[in-house]
Amino acid sequence: MKIGPCFRRLRFLLLLPVLGLICCNSSLTRGSETKPGVDFDLQGFIDGQLKLGARQIVVPPGRYRVTPHDRQHLVLRNLKDVTIVADGVEMTCTETTRAMTIEHCTNLIVRGFVIDYDPLPFTQGRITAFGPEKKSHEIELFDGYPPAEAARNFKYEIFRADTRTLRCSDRFVKAVEAVDSRHLRIVTPNENTNSPEQIGDLIVIGSESAPHGSMAHAVECDHNVNVRLEDIVLFASNCFGFVESDCDGSIYYRCRIDRRPAATDIVKRGDARLRSLDADAFHSNDAMKGPAYLRCVGKFMGDDCINIHGAYHLITRCEGAKLRVLAKGRMNIQPHDPVELVLYNGKRLPDAKVVNVESAGTILDEERAFLSRQKMDAGLKSGRNLKSAYTITLDREIDMPIGSVICADNRVGNGFTVDGCDFGFNRSRGILIKASHGSVTGNRLEGCQMSAILVSPEWWWLEAGSSSELTIKGNRIRDCGGIAICVDAIGGDGGIAPAGAHRNITITSNAVDDSPMPGILVTSTKGLHVENNPMHLRADTNFLPSQMRLAGLKEVRPIVEIQCEP
Repeated sequence: MKIGPCFRRLRFLLLLPVLGLICCNSSLTRGSETKPGVDFDLQGFIDGQLKLGARQIVVPPGRYRVTPHDRQHLVLRNLKDVTIVADGVEMTCTETTRAMTIEHCTNLIVRGFVIDYDPLPFTQGRITAFGPEKKSHEIELFDGYPPAEAARNFKYEIFRADTRTLRCSDRFVKAVEAVDSRHLRIVTPNENTNSPEQIGDLIVIGSESAPHGSMAHAVECDHNVNVRLEDIVLFASNCFGFVESDCDGSIYYRCRIDRRPAATDIVKRGDARLRSLDADAFHSNDAMKGPAYLRCVGKFMGDDCINIHGAYHLITRCEGAKLRVLAKGRMNIQPHDPVELVLYNGKRLPDAKVVNVESAGTILDEERAFLSRQKMDAGLKSGRNLKSAYTITLDREIDMPIGSVICADNRVGNGFTVDGCDFGFNRSRGILIKASHGSVTGNRLEGCQMSAILVSPEWWWLEAGSSSELTIKGNRIRDCGGIAICVDAIGGDGGIAPAGAHRNITITSNAVDDSPMPGILVTSTKGLHVENNPMHLRADTNFLPSQMRLAGLKEVRPIVEIQCEP
């Protein structure tokens, strides 16, 4: 029987993963002798299945080395009602750029991938010496990690050698110098002569090996509806792990982020990994219906475990119902959107509706001058990320001074869920919420360097918004460095916002252990219910939260309320 060229090509495509399975399975079971896998055109395999009309695509198990195209190792675009099953599939990204892009998909399920990088997007070593006043750190890199020339000034962290947990908050870095391929000099503007790092401490800093260009993050979801990611494991990323923008109703089920054990590592290294990702584990911005994070794990990242937020845009002029607004990045407010309105001092006005949005040129010199005086992120302060101006017309007249902010209240992740997750041992916050009509329930958080659960808009980043109808219940928190559960709102002027920024917040049945007082701090809230939260707290004499200093309070209690009303 004659076999046509199309059938031969299909048979070849189907055969490749089987060959990979044969080659890879033996290497997956050999501990420190593990081999990195075989080259495989994963994109070509999935695209071929889609062209044949497959609605469920099963990638045969195996460890595959994947080469990126256009800075992405795998792209899933414009798919509807498709399921991709990758149980037992390990995807090794061969450049430190995006692992997976999922965009404009509806009802897509992706299950089972294990994602790692070779080379890694960070390098690791030991402090061998300090310069005067610890303003430079001499580093010897461990075998098996990227060379000194690949290091970049991103997320420099210092770990204790005995516990392999963070020694201190990450250090600002002025310069990274490659002494030779295995030695780094890291220059810091350290002004603290009592800084705790020690000779022998372990360090991690970002690195890059992307000769064809780099895209940030491991898995990025963009403009999707009802996409479900299930049982996906990330062992590394050049920035965020799972990040989504402009999505609606995403579900992350049993997705896991952690540092990879030495026994299963794809490269034999002189020291086991200290870090998983370089930045946030799960990050959602501008979602219509907020994401559901269910039974997920996120540990040892270089930043937050979860951040759910929208975008504030800066108001520079108000004339009746018309606002001149500088857009943070792109303008995402549309006609008919409900909008949150917050004055420069943090006071939240009644919401309004948008009648019209139109372009109004670019940033003016006087607007740049105002920004230059603000305490905010450098990219915003310089005007670099606030270039485009718009005129927004509301359905009523208002009075708002320069520095006030506006956001689309339906694009901040409302309706989110964080349930049954296990987070911690990271340099920043555990669960950071800036959305409403959601719940944070039954999670475990341990070893977060800052607050375990923080509900707060952030004028510094222009990340929106304020929260209403929020439940924080049944969480277990241990050994966090900041306020275990904090709900606050700080205005652009640096003061505590009046009551009503947040509305109807319930905090019940949360257990807090081995964390500083206060265990719970709430500001700027109208309709607060706090009940049955057992706490065993440390009396850290030098820990006085900035919110208490602003309010002139000095007596630290287990629960502190500032500018709150029943």
